[in-house]
Amino acid sequence: MERVRWGVLATGGIAAHFTSGLLDSPGAEVVAVGSRSEESARAFADRFGIERAYGDWASLAADAEVDVVYVATPHSAHRAAAGLCLEAGRAVLCEKAFTLNSREAEELIALARSGGRFLMEGMWMYCNPLIRRMRELIADGAIGEVRTVQADFGLAGPFPASHRLRDPAQGGGALLDLGVYPVSFAHLVLGEPEQVTASAVLSPEGVDLRTAMLLSWAGGAQALLHCAVDSGTGVTASVTGSAGRIDLPAGFFHPERFVLHRPGREPEEVTSPEASALPRDSMRHEAEEVMRCLRAGELQSPLVPWEGTLAVMRTLDAVRERTGVRYPADLSPAPAS
Repeated sequence: MERVRWGVLATGGIAAHFTSGLLDSPGAEVVAVGSRSEESARAFADRFGIERAYGDWASLAADAEVDVVYVATPHSAHRAAAGLCLEAGRAVLCEKAFTLNSREAEELIALARSGGRFLMEGMWMYCNPLIRRMRELIADGAIGEVRTVQADFGLAGPFPASHRLRDPAQGGGALLDLGVYPVSFAHLVLGEPEQVTASAVLSPEGVDLRTAMLLSWAGGAQALLHCAVDSGTGVTASVTGSAGRIDLPAGFFHPERFVLHRPGREPEEVTSPEASALPRDSMRHEAEEVMRCLRAGELQSPLVPWEGTLAVMRTLDAVRERTGVRYPADLSPAPAS
């Protein structure tokens, strides 16, 4: 498979960032776009020079000339959109948060497994070359035994009550939109936690405006995480070990550098010629990993494996359980195939 033919499902800002990155990826060709609005699909197609524009998701999913579909809808629609594409025989890259809850995530992974289709969560942070280098350094003992992870992601807002971030039916709140990054960062470093403690300030609609999380592991490691949609934060992260610390600057989930601190040494700035602070460039690395997997016949990526995605969703479920955030989909039956 020298050439990988992409379809893009949804036409919002993140779909535009991803498509821009795809256009710079050798071997990638964007051949179709689908939206609930034919007008929106056609405008997106014209903007990026895409041949086919569909005014419904099913037509895109049924397009046999599409190898893989990038699902860029809000996460409340991920289960339906990704499931439709998997059942139609398409490989899928689905944005994060992967689904609204772990049950929906398990359903999508079961569909991919039973149909022999590739499926990956769009956690582009995991594919960033500097994040991968950071993980290698930690695994090699560069900072000793990991003791503490800290990460935050907050937007100042304010968002009106009519905004999707305030709507429980759309998975609103800080946690699934923003908190998924700090939680995934902690999982990348330490794996799934043994204990989850959380506190949140809720909106009148019942979604979290601010959430603070303390994750704990059996060996004594802890993660202090925060997300918000009513207060801007530094959007930074750090990993502290018994023999040093790694600091990631603002925009920690798509860094162009990080700093390694070790006792008795000058701080070491780590960079990469492949790294960029531009989201489209990190998304390009993600797209290239998807294409590598498809060419190798792999159903899941070792960088973003299914079990890792499920573990993150279990943690997000646990946080919501402790803070009292409930979505209608938590009680809804699985969509009919």
